Amino acid sequence: MAAEKKPEIVVSVRDLKTAFGTHVVHDGLDLDVRRGEILGVVGGSGTGKSVLLKAIIGLIKPAAGTIEINGKNRAEMTAEEDRLSRREWGVLFQDGALFSSLTVAQNIQVPLREHFHMSPSLMKDLALSKLTMAGLELEAAAKFPSDLSGGMRKRAALARSLVLDPDLLFLDEPTAGLDPIGAAAFDGLVKELSKSLGLTVFLVTHDLDTLVRVCDRIAVLGDQKILINAPLKEVMAFDHPWVREYFHGPRARAAGAT
Repeated sequence: MAAEKKPEIVVSVRDLKTAFGTHVVHDGLDLDVRRGEILGVVGGSGTGKSVLLKAIIGLIKPAAGTIEINGKNRAEMTAEEDRLSRREWGVLFQDGALFSSLTVAQNIQVPLREHFHMSPSLMKDLALSKLTMAGLELEAAAKFPSDLSGGMRKRAALARSLVLDPDLLFLDEPTAGLDPIGAAAFDGLVKELSKSLGLTVFLVTHDLDTLVRVCDRIAVLGDQKILINAPLKEVMAFDHPWVREYFHGPRARAAGAT
């Protein structure tokens, strides 16, 4: 019998420590993200889900530990290597982080202006292509973020995160603030894009419905570490007070996790 192929690791975090002054958020945290999977990151309030994401992409400097993306140690990169590596991933922040003074099309073009020199017409075409990919009508391109609903702003921010054709996508609470129908539609879009584009997705969420609908594995943050990183069925069987409360409480039954 042929040996089972070992999953390719896209993001590798080892012995990570993050702290703000004397307040330690993570200590000795290990995490692997496999190529092509949608990994959901969940944990109680204050466990540092968004902090972990920001540490991985370089917005927060860890106190200790190593972080590798696509086999490259983030701490050992030169400024130019870091700039080039950032083309390999896209980020959707919790509130979308769109520039209020720019139109949707201009917002989507920001990463293109940062990394490339290309004609305005090409940038416009790319922006419209990603806009459509994110499920928005072309008419949205000329609108400002304030003209959009919450769900439309999320999709515009998703379009911007995809404009460099990344192979890795970081999503921070992508369904926060959306109604159940909008959240379900956004989850479906993420799953469809991951499959069609071959994306690896690192998805921070508090939404159990999202974990059930789209995630291949779930990493649970607690006690300053990753308690477990496994498929839903294994996570639900994990013996930890927060895990039991979250995955076996009334909310879990409503989501169909139990």
